[in-house]
Amino acid sequence: MKGAEQFAPEQMVGGPTAEAAYRRPNGDAPRDAGDPLCLPPGISSKRFKEFLCRLADISGDDHVTAITKMEELSQESYLDPSKCHDMFHVFNKEDFVSSAVVAPRNVGEVQAIMRLCNEFEIPVWPFSIGRNVGYGGASPRVSGSLGMDMGRNMNKILKVDVDGAYALVEPGVTYFDLHDYLVNNNLRDKLWIDVPDLGGGSVLGNTTERGVGYTPYGDHYMMHCGMEIVLPNGELVRTGMGALPNPNADPNAPAHEQEPNSCWQLFNYGFGPYNDGSFTQSSLGVITKMGVWLMANPGGYQSYLITLPRDDDLHQAIEIIRPLRVAMVLQNVPTLRHILMDAACMGDRASYSNSANPLNDEELDAIAEKLNLGRWNFYGALYGPQPVRDVLWSVVKGAFSQIKGAKFFFPEDQPDNLVLQTRHDTLQGIPSVTELKWVDWLPNGAHLFFSPIAKVSGDDAVGQYQLTRRRCEEAGLDFIGTFVVGMREMHHIVCLVFNRKDKESCRKAHWVISTLIQDAAERGWGEYRTHIALMDQIAQTYNFNNNAQMKLNETIKNALDPKGILAPGKNGIWPQTYDAKAWAIPRPKR
Repeated sequence: MKGAEQFAPEQMVGGPTAEAAYRRPNGDAPRDAGDPLCLPPGISSKRFKEFLCRLADISGDDHVTAITKMEELSQESYLDPSKCHDMFHVFNKEDFVSSAVVAPRNVGEVQAIMRLCNEFEIPVWPFSIGRNVGYGGASPRVSGSLGMDMGRNMNKILKVDVDGAYALVEPGVTYFDLHDYLVNNNLRDKLWIDVPDLGGGSVLGNTTERGVGYTPYGDHYMMHCGMEIVLPNGELVRTGMGALPNPNADPNAPAHEQEPNSCWQLFNYGFGPYNDGSFTQSSLGVITKMGVWLMANPGGYQSYLITLPRDDDLHQAIEIIRPLRVAMVLQNVPTLRHILMDAACMGDRASYSNSANPLNDEELDAIAEKLNLGRWNFYGALYGPQPVRDVLWSVVKGAFSQIKGAKFFFPEDQPDNLVLQTRHDTLQGIPSVTELKWVDWLPNGAHLFFSPIAKVSGDDAVGQYQLTRRRCEEAGLDFIGTFVVGMREMHHIVCLVFNRKDKESCRKAHWVISTLIQDAAERGWGEYRTHIALMDQIAQTYNFNNNAQMKLNETIKNALDPKGILAPGKNGIWPQTYDAKAWAIPRPKR
């Protein structure tokens, strides 16, 4: 039993028989020449080399890379993301680093890799592309894990069905890829996709992390249909209607090559318990295929901007938005953006101020006037034939006209407004990377996302804004944020921009977000997604009835993954083979 000779029985976990090995970080373990920067927990150099040889037998030498040098941690760009470490690290660069990265070429190889990791008891951290850089990118929660790059080779659009208005994709398909497919196959006049702010991410990855976009199809998980999943033991599952075999499929072909049921991407639920949600933000399986519903071309489109001149307009604006959104007069997922969210896309901080202090209200007003924007800026869109859009616009404009000084713009009214022109594309499903610019607000810009959920109310919006701005300013940071309004809730996305090459700036960003997590929980607001360094803290705030949900998650995890090899620690769920306390990340002091 691995590790048993090192720890007393009372230190072990996993039940009264203590059959599960106790693990802890092994960053101080001796390294031989050629060893990775960080070996997997409890694995010797000799054992790891044997594992790599077996891994290369599965996927080929060209698709297995050991991470042995600090120089391999040099990538820092969203456009060329690291596959092994956190590019926007808040600790040391060598924290949260994979021991090696494997890029499987097909589903059969994914199954074989999972079986091999079980045999060697090596943790594996799958990722699609690694561009969710505000949340940790491709880096694993447990240093020394095997990174599994699902997007490098498994990047095919397997099917686009025009009549059914859906696509079937592999993990490496980006929003750019899917949009380009529609354009190149003359399908854009029939079908649109929904895109997040940046188009380089994985369609499958963003959906399974429950990301959002901005068209009427903006809730990406709601618009998925059917998954193919490799379980921790290597078994293959298709969910929903995919569990019903296609009678015309070749029964002698490998399961992952068999033609699926024709309704797989048309009806989510199939028969019996609905399992798909268990594989989102989870460590229960590796998703190898996913269906996504596409939006029928609405037959007309008009984007718009409404600028609100005063900081205090936030409360009234949210109260106006809620009934319009619930009634679906606001058809898409609209955003209400703080002035610095837009300003940062049009210039860095030095272009607006020479002060080292957080920008004050007077300076923010001056920036808004300079850019012909408001202190808050509302971006939305109208969909449908012209008569439909005219009626909807009359309602929207009439409602927002209640705010004194509100101004209304279409893209042609502000041709030089980079954000409005970009949102015009985004809200009709055309991907871009323009909004990468706001990360350059500070030199060597990096960011963390603090993203609490709340009801759509003026009181909640103002409360969250005042709290988050105050905490940012306590740390010497500017508040940059946006409210993204769903059907019944709003995401408050606070962009904590820091200098990744300045340890004090990193520490301040970590302090702000860890403090805000606690602040928010005390007010009944919970985050929907987070960076790997904050997963434990946020999971511990979801503690109703003596952590009943976590106990359920741990029970399922240990049943499906008894050796705890798949993404241990993801979203705060630690398998029985790990001592979560040994992996705890202390909160920084102010």
